[in-house]
Amino acid sequence: MPVDLRPSQALKLWHDVTLDLVRDGDTDLTARQTAILLTVYLEPPPHTVRGLAAKLGVTKPAITRALDTMGERGLLDRRRDEIDKRNVLIQRTVDGALFVEKLGDDVVKRAKGLPR
Repeated sequence: MPVDLRPSQALKLWHDVTLDLVRDGDTDLTARQTAILLTVYLEPPPHTVRGLAAKLGVTKPAITRALDTMGERGLLDRRRDEIDKRNVLIQRTVDGALFVEKLGDDVVKRAKGLPR
């Protein structure tokens, strides 16, 4: 079901959700980290460092740095592909799934509070 938002409403929603993420204090993600996390959780696997770098238009080291941080926070995990040892597969975690679910809930809550 399409949502009809004016640009100012869309920006207000983005602003409010981002503020909630920062204020939460536990997991303050960069835009790149958020894009990686949502790609892994919203698009079907498999996800690789190489594939994420291509999708986001950044280098593999940039993806690796972001994954290092998110891995330390328990949001994602990595393992070597058993079939092709050159590939590193990105895996979902329970903590990451809970974070993404909470983020989705927050977006819905904030969207309901937008002025009509």
